[in-house]
Amino acid sequence: MASDVELAAMRQAITLSSLGLGTTSPNPPVGCVILDRDGVTVGAGYHRRKGESHAEVNALSAAGAAARGGTAVVTLEPCNHVGVTPACRQELIDAGITRVVISLLDPTSRGDGGAAVLTAHGLDVETNVLTNETLTVLGSWLTATRRRRPYLTWAFALDGQDSHVAYEQLTADLRSGVDLVLDEKTIEEGAPGGHAPQHFTLPGEPGDDLQRWLSACYATGSRTAIVIGGRHAGVLRDNLDCVDEIVVAVGKVSPVGGIAAAAADLMPLDFELVEIEPTSTGVRARLRRFLPSLA
Repeated sequence: MASDVELAAMRQAITLSSLGLGTTSPNPPVGCVILDRDGVTVGAGYHRRKGESHAEVNALSAAGAAARGGTAVVTLEPCNHVGVTPACRQELIDAGITRVVISLLDPTSRGDGGAAVLTAHGLDVETNVLTNETLTVLGSWLTATRRRRPYLTWAFALDGQDSHVAYEQLTADLRSGVDLVLDEKTIEEGAPGGHAPQHFTLPGEPGDDLQRWLSACYATGSRTAIVIGGRHAGVLRDNLDCVDEIVVAVGKVSPVGGIAAAAADLMPLDFELVEIEPTSTGVRARLRRFLPSLA
């Protein structure tokens, strides 16, 4: 069982991992905290983008010699292969880590997986720690890797006064945590220049075949995408099975009857309401399709 100190460290690692949202793809956003042999935090790090050091390496670098005999607390199973960067499971072994606490196992692991190799080398490995909390950051990436298409959010406004202002606000608020933004006029990175250019490129316009477009987005590095506004509403409405989240901004001045009529066919029964947030001009509701089981 994970200790209280390790649980607190995992929540710190989850928070750190979120700093990589919108820039790590096609890699996952991961966070790591290093505890010394007395349970004191001596290092922390997260993965920023593909081609750069992974979370474990950044955390070990921060910890230095204090990592020896200590514990690594990491949100996703350490990688088990040498790619653009070294295998993280080997970095942990070489640093003298004796225990590894993992939230989620990586379904994309090659071979036996990093956890199995760590165990085979005599390290104490704990898995499935605070998985639901880790999914708040990693859930969209896991969904994308299983469906072989980006996790797709559709955001639109029901504002009877100035929908242009509402869409600008939606774009400003929602873009930072996603790879790709398609709005009324353009298609661009959520964080302009945030991804490693050799591992990420922008796709073309979606056209009428949404599934083909999403597959192209996935192939060029995107794992999360958001469509904002009504320009592509017809294609999205006809392909709601490809939509994972719906975000609706409702203005205070909008006619209540008009809102009900406009939203009736945009809040399908296989979505659940997960958040309602007051804004300066009204409210914002978020609906989410159930994530696939981790089993």
